[in-house]
Amino acid sequence: MPQRLRVIGNYISPYVRKVLVCLELKRLDYEIDPIAPFVGNDEFSRLSPLRRIPVLIDDRFVLNDSSVICQYLDDRHPTPALYPADIADRAQARWLEEYADTRLASGLIWKLFYQQAIRRHIFGESTDEAVVQQAREVEIPAALDYLENQLPDDGFLFGPLSIADISIASFFRTASFVRYTIDAARWPRSAALVAQVQALPVFQKLARYEDCMLRLPLAEQRGALVSAGAPLTSDTLGTSAPRHFLPRES
Repeated sequence: MPQRLRVIGNYISPYVRKVLVCLELKRLDYEIDPIAPFVGNDEFSRLSPLRRIPVLIDDRFVLNDSSVICQYLDDRHPTPALYPADIADRAQARWLEEYADTRLASGLIWKLFYQQAIRRHIFGESTDEAVVQQAREVEIPAALDYLENQLPDDGFLFGPLSIADISIASFFRTASFVRYTIDAARWPRSAALVAQVQALPVFQKLARYEDCMLRLPLAEQRGALVSAGAPLTSDTLGTSAPRHFLPRES
């Protein structure tokens, strides 16, 4: 009997969310150890040498990086396809996934969410308000200006839902936890796409888990997720004291 797929990574992470959406859409059975990378123990370091989430374990096969994991899942379980069939569209979808993982992440996650949520609640450090202001007033608007010109007037990017739509919406979902919303008057296509994707049943299912743990201390999150019925692992790698690590390069 095949083992369940195992995901290591917190529901709040946009990178983890991207993988979980893929698993849910493909109706794959999985369990999750919902740790933040900052508290991963030595076994987590062995499985994730860059100390990043998500990690996917398929039997004894270990994969790192959300983009690599999603491509693997789509290759191994091709229905429904989350990468466009057309070669040019598929390349463009991968590019927009990369743009979300790096350019959007730089402003929305590492300069906004990290400053206002992670530094404050995980490490007990004060927020660098200058970094937050630069992100809100300069970096995120510049990223949205580019994105707005890549998006259709309505619907998903390449017809059916694709990895590009999922990736973009995932980052804005995490940014919403620190009260960032897209100005629909300035970037109407971006706002419409994100709203459409986040309204999908799969995003709403994951949102219930995210909401139940959102403002709880790390030590209390697992219990809240158990009560909410999340498919948790029986053990956890999140047993170390919080420690910093380098973010993805933007």
